Amino acid sequence: MEINLNNRTALVCGSSQGIGKAIAFQFAKVGANVIMVARNEDLLRENLRLLTNNGSQNHSFVRVDFSEPERTVGKIEELVVMNGHIDILINNSGGPAPGKIGDAKIESLRDAFNQHIITSQMIAQKLIPGMISNKFGRIINIVSIGAKQPIENLGVSNVIRGAMASWAKTLSRELAPFGITVNNILPGYTLTERLTYLFQTRAKQQGKSFEEISDVIKASIPAGKFAEPEELAYAACFLASDYASYITGINLPVDGGFLSCL
Repeated sequence: MEINLNNRTALVCGSSQGIGKAIAFQFAKVGANVIMVARNEDLLRENLRLLTNNGSQNHSFVRVDFSEPERTVGKIEELVVMNGHIDILINNSGGPAPGKIGDAKIESLRDAFNQHIITSQMIAQKLIPGMISNKFGRIINIVSIGAKQPIENLGVSNVIRGAMASWAKTLSRELAPFGITVNNILPGYTLTERLTYLFQTRAKQQGKSFEEISDVIKASIPAGKFAEPEELAYAACFLASDYASYITGINLPVDGGFLSCL
Protein backbone atom coordinates (compact mmCIF):
# COMPACT_ATOMS: atom_id res chain seq x y z
CA MET A 1 0.00 0.00 0.00
CA GLU A 2 1.45 3.32 -1.07
CA ILE A 3 -0.18 6.53 0.07
CA ASN A 4 -0.23 9.44 -2.31
CA LEU A 5 -2.01 12.77 -2.10
CA ASN A 6 -1.25 13.84 -5.65
CA ASN A 7 -3.44 16.69 -6.87
CA ARG A 8 -4.84 17.22 -3.37
CA THR A 9 -4.55 20.60 -1.67
CA ALA A 10 -4.09 20.58 2.09
CA LEU A 11 -4.49 23.47 4.51
CA VAL A 12 -2.35 22.73 7.56
CA CYS A 13 -2.97 24.98 10.55
CA GLY A 14 -0.29 25.56 13.15
CA SER A 15 2.39 24.39 10.74
CA SER A 16 5.31 26.60 11.74
CA GLN A 17 6.63 23.99 14.19
CA GLY A 18 5.87 20.77 16.03
CA ILE A 19 3.17 18.37 14.88
CA GLY A 20 1.71 20.77 12.32
CA LYS A 21 5.09 21.25 10.68
CA ALA A 22 5.67 17.48 10.55
CA ILE A 23 2.28 16.99 8.88
CA ALA A 24 2.98 19.68 6.30
CA PHE A 25 6.33 18.10 5.44
CA GLN A 26 4.90 14.58 5.21
CA PHE A 27 1.98 15.73 3.06
CA ALA A 28 4.43 17.37 0.67
CA LYS A 29 6.46 14.15 0.49
CA VAL A 30 3.40 12.20 -0.67
CA GLY A 31 2.44 14.71 -3.34
CA ALA A 32 0.01 17.21 -1.81
CA ASN A 33 -0.02 20.91 -2.47
CA VAL A 34 0.48 22.35 1.01
CA ILE A 35 -0.77 25.65 2.39
CA MET A 36 0.83 26.33 5.76
CA VAL A 37 -0.95 28.57 8.25
CA ALA A 38 0.50 29.93 11.50
CA ARG A 39 1.61 33.11 13.28
CA ASN A 40 5.39 33.01 12.83
CA GLU A 41 6.11 34.24 9.31
CA ASP A 42 9.86 33.65 9.56
CA LEU A 43 9.39 29.98 10.42
CA LEU A 44 6.72 29.58 7.74
CA ARG A 45 9.03 31.07 5.13
CA GLU A 46 11.85 28.72 6.12
CA ASN A 47 9.50 25.72 6.07
CA LEU A 48 8.31 26.69 2.60
CA ARG A 49 11.91 26.66 1.40
CA LEU A 50 12.42 23.14 2.79
CA LEU A 51 9.17 21.49 1.65
CA THR A 52 9.53 18.65 -0.85
CA ASN A 53 8.49 19.73 -4.33
CA ASN A 54 8.37 17.36 -7.29
CA GLY A 55 8.18 20.25 -9.72
CA SER A 56 4.42 20.27 -10.15
CA GLN A 57 3.46 20.96 -6.54
CA ASN A 58 2.33 24.41 -5.47
CA HIS A 59 3.13 25.22 -1.84
CA SER A 60 2.40 28.47 -0.01
CA PHE A 61 1.85 29.95 3.43
CA VAL A 62 -0.37 32.52 5.11
CA ARG A 63 0.28 34.23 8.41
CA VAL A 64 -2.74 34.18 10.76
CA ASP A 65 -3.43 34.42 14.49
CA PHE A 66 -5.97 31.79 15.58
CA SER A 67 -6.93 33.90 18.59
CA GLU A 68 -8.60 36.25 16.07
CA PRO A 69 -11.22 34.03 14.36
CA GLU A 70 -12.76 36.75 12.17
CA ARG A 71 -9.42 37.82 10.70
CA THR A 72 -8.38 34.21 10.27
CA VAL A 73 -11.50 33.28 8.33
CA GLY A 74 -11.01 36.31 6.09
CA LYS A 75 -7.61 34.93 5.08
CA ILE A 76 -9.17 31.51 4.50
CA GLU A 77 -11.78 33.03 2.19
CA GLU A 78 -8.95 34.52 0.12
CA LEU A 79 -7.26 31.10 -0.05
CA VAL A 80 -10.43 29.45 -1.32
CA VAL A 81 -10.76 32.07 -4.05
CA MET A 82 -7.11 31.64 -5.06
CA ASN A 83 -7.07 27.81 -4.99
CA GLY A 84 -10.60 27.02 -6.14
CA HIS A 85 -11.04 24.42 -3.42
CA ILE A 86 -9.15 22.82 -0.56
CA ASP A 87 -9.41 19.05 -0.13
CA ILE A 88 -7.83 18.48 3.28
CA LEU A 89 -8.07 20.55 6.44
CA ILE A 90 -5.79 20.01 9.42
CA ASN A 91 -7.17 21.87 12.42
CA ASN A 92 -4.26 22.37 14.79
CA SER A 93 -3.65 25.14 17.27
CA GLY A 94 -1.46 25.75 20.31
CA GLY A 95 -2.78 24.43 23.59
CA PRO A 96 -4.07 26.53 26.51
CA ALA A 97 -1.78 27.41 29.41
CA PRO A 98 -1.43 24.81 32.17
CA GLY A 99 -3.35 25.06 35.43
CA LYS A 100 -6.24 23.58 37.38
CA ILE A 101 -9.74 24.03 35.97
CA GLY A 102 -10.96 25.21 39.37
CA ASP A 103 -8.50 28.10 39.22
CA ALA A 104 -9.10 28.98 35.56
CA LYS A 105 -10.27 32.47 34.72
CA ILE A 106 -13.39 32.78 32.59
CA GLU A 107 -11.31 34.70 30.06
CA SER A 108 -8.99 31.70 29.67
CA LEU A 109 -11.91 29.40 28.89
CA ARG A 110 -13.42 31.92 26.49
CA ASP A 111 -10.11 32.48 24.70
CA ALA A 112 -9.49 28.74 24.35
CA PHE A 113 -13.02 28.18 23.03
CA ASN A 114 -12.53 30.91 20.44
CA GLN A 115 -9.10 29.66 19.39
CA HIS A 116 -10.10 26.03 19.03
CA ILE A 117 -13.85 25.58 18.55
CA ILE A 118 -14.91 28.85 16.95
CA THR A 119 -11.92 29.10 14.63
CA SER A 120 -12.25 25.44 13.54
CA GLN A 121 -15.95 25.93 12.90
CA MET A 122 -15.42 29.08 10.85
CA ILE A 123 -12.62 27.58 8.76
CA ALA A 124 -14.58 24.37 8.13
CA GLN A 125 -17.64 26.34 7.01
CA LYS A 126 -15.56 28.03 4.32
CA LEU A 127 -14.11 24.76 3.00
CA ILE A 128 -17.05 22.36 3.25
CA PRO A 129 -18.99 23.69 0.20
CA GLY A 130 -16.01 22.94 -2.06
CA MET A 131 -15.57 19.51 -0.51
CA ILE A 132 -19.24 18.71 -1.08
CA SER A 133 -18.98 19.88 -4.68
CA ASN A 134 -15.97 17.59 -5.27
CA LYS A 135 -17.49 14.69 -3.30
CA PHE A 136 -14.24 14.45 -1.35
CA GLY A 137 -12.99 16.01 1.84
CA ARG A 138 -10.86 15.27 4.85
CA ILE A 139 -11.10 17.22 8.10
CA ILE A 140 -8.53 16.05 10.63
CA ASN A 141 -8.29 17.65 14.04
CA ILE A 142 -5.15 17.43 16.14
CA VAL A 143 -6.65 17.24 19.61
CA SER A 144 -5.09 15.49 22.64
CA ILE A 145 -5.39 12.36 24.74
CA GLY A 146 -6.90 14.81 27.25
CA ALA A 147 -10.14 14.49 25.27
CA LYS A 148 -10.51 10.93 26.62
CA GLN A 149 -8.57 10.99 29.86
CA PRO A 150 -7.92 14.28 31.72
CA ILE A 151 -4.26 15.23 32.06
CA GLU A 152 -3.09 16.59 35.39
CA ASN A 153 -2.79 20.39 35.54
CA LEU A 154 -4.18 20.91 32.03
CA GLY A 155 -7.70 21.81 33.11
CA VAL A 156 -8.69 24.23 30.36
CA SER A 157 -7.07 22.06 27.72
CA ASN A 158 -8.96 18.95 28.89
CA VAL A 159 -12.29 20.77 28.71
CA ILE A 160 -11.66 22.30 25.28
CA ARG A 161 -10.26 19.08 23.80
CA GLY A 162 -13.38 17.23 24.88
CA ALA A 163 -15.54 19.89 23.25
CA MET A 164 -13.46 19.62 20.08
CA ALA A 165 -13.97 15.86 19.94
CA SER A 166 -17.72 16.28 20.34
CA TRP A 167 -17.80 18.95 17.61
CA ALA A 168 -15.96 16.64 15.23
CA LYS A 169 -18.17 13.63 15.95
CA THR A 170 -21.30 15.70 15.27
CA LEU A 171 -19.85 17.11 12.05
CA SER A 172 -18.72 13.67 10.86
CA ARG A 173 -22.28 12.36 10.84
CA GLU A 174 -23.55 15.38 8.92
CA LEU A 175 -20.86 15.18 6.23
CA ALA A 176 -20.50 11.41 5.73
CA PRO A 177 -23.09 11.28 2.89
CA PHE A 178 -20.94 13.67 0.85
CA GLY A 179 -17.69 11.69 0.88
CA ILE A 180 -16.21 13.87 3.61
CA THR A 181 -14.60 12.31 6.67
CA VAL A 182 -13.96 14.04 9.99
CA ASN A 183 -11.54 12.46 12.44
CA ASN A 184 -9.47 13.37 15.47
CA ILE A 185 -5.88 12.44 16.17
CA LEU A 186 -5.14 12.38 19.89
CA PRO A 187 -1.41 12.92 20.44
CA GLY A 188 0.16 11.56 23.57
CA TYR A 189 3.37 13.03 24.96
CA THR A 190 5.14 14.24 21.82
CA LEU A 191 8.58 15.83 21.47
CA THR A 192 7.55 19.40 20.71
CA GLU A 193 8.27 22.86 22.06
CA ARG A 194 5.01 22.70 24.02
CA LEU A 195 6.02 19.50 25.78
CA THR A 196 9.28 21.13 26.85
CA TYR A 197 7.34 24.13 28.18
CA LEU A 198 4.89 21.94 30.09
CA PHE A 199 7.67 19.89 31.68
CA GLN A 200 9.58 23.05 32.63
CA THR A 201 6.44 24.50 34.23
CA ARG A 202 5.73 21.32 36.19
CA ALA A 203 9.36 21.04 37.31
CA LYS A 204 9.29 24.60 38.64
CA GLN A 205 5.99 24.04 40.46
CA GLN A 206 7.16 20.81 42.08
CA GLY A 207 10.72 21.89 42.81
CA LYS A 208 12.17 19.13 40.65
CA SER A 209 14.49 19.01 37.69
CA PHE A 210 13.31 18.83 34.09
CA GLU A 211 14.89 15.39 33.81
CA GLU A 212 13.03 14.08 36.86
CA ILE A 213 9.67 15.15 35.45
CA SER A 214 10.53 13.75 32.02
CA ASP A 215 11.67 10.41 33.43
CA VAL A 216 8.53 9.93 35.54
CA ILE A 217 6.21 10.61 32.60
CA LYS A 218 8.23 8.45 30.22
CA ALA A 219 8.04 5.57 32.69
CA SER A 220 4.23 5.81 32.60
CA ILE A 221 4.14 5.19 28.83
CA PRO A 222 4.02 1.48 27.90
CA ALA A 223 6.09 2.13 24.76
CA GLY A 224 8.79 3.62 26.99
CA LYS A 225 9.36 6.71 24.89
CA PHE A 226 7.87 9.99 23.75
CA ALA A 227 6.40 10.30 20.26
CA GLU A 228 8.23 11.99 17.43
CA PRO A 229 6.08 14.54 15.56
CA GLU A 230 6.54 12.47 12.40
CA GLU A 231 4.66 9.58 14.01
CA LEU A 232 1.60 11.82 14.24
CA ALA A 233 2.14 12.92 10.65
CA TYR A 234 2.03 9.33 9.40
CA ALA A 235 -1.38 8.87 11.01
CA ALA A 236 -2.60 12.11 9.42
CA CYS A 237 -1.39 10.96 6.00
CA PHE A 238 -3.36 7.75 6.24
CA LEU A 239 -6.55 9.49 7.38
CA ALA A 240 -6.17 12.02 4.55
CA SER A 241 -5.79 9.31 1.92
CA ASP A 242 -8.31 7.40 -0.17
CA TYR A 243 -7.57 4.31 1.94
CA ALA A 244 -9.38 5.90 4.91
CA SER A 245 -12.60 6.71 3.04
CA TYR A 246 -14.72 4.54 5.36
CA ILE A 247 -13.21 5.83 8.59
CA THR A 248 -15.00 8.82 10.08
CA GLY A 249 -15.94 10.16 13.49
CA ILE A 250 -13.12 8.45 15.36
CA ASN A 251 -10.65 9.52 18.03
CA LEU A 252 -7.29 7.96 17.15
CA PRO A 253 -4.83 7.96 20.05
CA VAL A 254 -1.18 8.08 19.01
CA ASP A 255 0.19 7.75 22.50
CA GLY A 256 2.39 4.69 22.86
CA GLY A 257 -0.33 2.96 24.88
CA PHE A 258 -0.56 5.68 27.55
CA LEU A 259 -4.36 5.86 27.75
CA SER A 260 -5.83 3.43 30.26
CA CYS A 261 -9.39 3.79 28.94
CA LEU A 262 -10.86 1.83 26.03
